[in-house]
Amino acid sequence: MGQKNNIAAPLLEFAELIKEIGISADKELHPSNKVVKRFVRIAKQVPDSRMRGMIDYPLVEILLVAFFAVLSGADTWTQMAYFGKIREEWFRKFLKFKNGTCSHDTFRRVFSLLDPTVIQAVTVDFLMQNLNKIKAALNIQTNDPRLINIDGKQARGTGRSRSNAGAVANLQTLNVYDASSGICIAMKCIDHKNNEIPAAQELLPLLDLKNAIVTFDALNTQKKTIGIIASDEKKGDYVAALKENHPLFYQEVDLYFTKKKLEGIANKGICFHSTSERAHSQLEVRNYYLTTDVKWFADFDKWEKLRSFICNEKIITNLHTGELTTERRLFIASIKDVELCAKAIRGHWSVENRLHWHLDYSFGDDADTNMDKNAYQNFTAFRRMSLTLCKIAQKFVKESIRTIRWGIGLDPEAQLGMILGTLDEDFLENALREANSKKG
Repeated sequence: MGQKNNIAAPLLEFAELIKEIGISADKELHPSNKVVKRFVRIAKQVPDSRMRGMIDYPLVEILLVAFFAVLSGADTWTQMAYFGKIREEWFRKFLKFKNGTCSHDTFRRVFSLLDPTVIQAVTVDFLMQNLNKIKAALNIQTNDPRLINIDGKQARGTGRSRSNAGAVANLQTLNVYDASSGICIAMKCIDHKNNEIPAAQELLPLLDLKNAIVTFDALNTQKKTIGIIASDEKKGDYVAALKENHPLFYQEVDLYFTKKKLEGIANKGICFHSTSERAHSQLEVRNYYLTTDVKWFADFDKWEKLRSFICNEKIITNLHTGELTTERRLFIASIKDVELCAKAIRGHWSVENRLHWHLDYSFGDDADTNMDKNAYQNFTAFRRMSLTLCKIAQKFVKESIRTIRWGIGLDPEAQLGMILGTLDEDFLENALREANSKKG
């Protein structure tokens, strides 16, 4: 990868372009457009393992109801089924629904039978198709690297403190989040925190990592994991946290970044980057010091494509008391550009702030009581898909994710028309054409 100091942000470019040319959602748009048909076409590819001849509700109908229901605020199987029941006639605009819509027990049973890897692939494919259509319609192009975050999440409502068989632990998933596009591109259920390591090593070979920077916490800073990312086949880059789980490695890098060494890096300026911001009555200054002097490390050859060490100092000043607090973190990277490393380090928190927090606060993921791994993973895949669609809709609606879902539930036909209709490439192309003609 060449020396670049930007990270791809197509959704940000999309938002800026929408604001610049003044595109607004058309109230006459209807959800029976290309976007819904695109979802139906992809959903038909999902294999149905139920016994033939005993199926009352076609799988594509179940998935379509689930799609609209989760977008509209449904957080449980009961709410999903009730949404289908009260909107049954409306659903017939899209598919036959010969036997109506199914019960909550059917939703739960079917979702427990579906292969989570298939559902994850289908939802990601649907989102990527829409995002690619948006970028093409609005001529959004970038060669900047994508930022991909790896982090685990616990569903705190899925466990049980006691039962006949004893306590049941909460379900945990490892998430691979494309922070550039706002899409969770992969997830895998894990039994406990340490299982993140093999789970990541199973998922990464399946992903396109070319021209991507992968970030993760110190737990996943493993030779094998990094070897997969930076391999000749994957051609990815990484910025990885370094902590005491690699005690000798951490100690040697920590000792390397002496006060004198940091001052020397800062004075030269080439491998130094600093940012500052005021928030919550405090001033936060983040200093990033990078060195490419890494070959002295004894195990240098064992870490694939190791090109730099980074020391990140965060200096917090309480604006009321003047008290200073300093935090110091270390990273290893395959990148030599300090500004790009700094953006990747800050951008790693996107998986927490833009995915995990919204799943819990806006979609009730932490309150999910599913104990079945398949059912939980498939339901939360629909939550992740809906979250990305709501984020795109925010560019037009200018409301919170929870408010957008609430609005869809109040008037799904009109609100879904506006939200899904604005993903239609013809609508976007026409709006851009009209805006350009006015400028001309």
